[in-house]
Amino acid sequence: MYLGRILAVGSTDNGNFVAYRVSSRSFPNRMVKTFEDRAAIIPKEGYETDVFKNPYIAYNCIKIVEDIAVVSNGSHTDIIAEKIASGMNIRDSIALTLLTMDYEKDDFNTPRIAGATTLDGESYIGIVTHEGIIVEKVKPQEACYISTYEHIKPNYVEFISSDAKDASKFIYDGGKFSEFTNPVDSVAAFADKEWKIDSL
Repeated sequence: MYLGRILAVGSTDNGNFVAYRVSSRSFPNRMVKTFEDRAAIIPKEGYETDVFKNPYIAYNCIKIVEDIAVVSNGSHTDIIAEKIASGMNIRDSIALTLLTMDYEKDDFNTPRIAGATTLDGESYIGIVTHEGIIVEKVKPQEACYISTYEHIKPNYVEFISSDAKDASKFIYDGGKFSEFTNPVDSVAAFADKEWKIDSL
């Protein structure tokens, strides 16, 4: 089953996390670039001009702000992080940003998805589609995922990882995620005491 972009947030037995997977049929020539406090989806070398074909394919997908990791499938990662940094709570930061930016105006009306997790394991997950908006708090000590197609409501899932590398591998092809097609790359932020970012 093709779900498009997928993100997961929540807690494992070993710590708290956000994770992101790019799955694509139209623009598979992309990769993750990691930094100390963020991760970006960018075109692979030789495919840089793809951004002129579709402006939605390059963006920060993870950003750490204070003690919170934000994850999304687009430029709204930065906006959510900015609102949190300005003092707005996580739920309202996600909801207001999704409502304001709305779904992507491409050929597929691609939803915007987003989530965030604190160092203490408080997590939220959300989506805006052409039909509506959902922002929910994730149950404590649980993990939840959402995607741009098919699974467009929060889905609780067993998520197994002990660090950021494990989490990025798990959302790429582990457990339930092995059922979903066209994976391109993945990345995660994981924390027991501090956030660390790693990719597949």
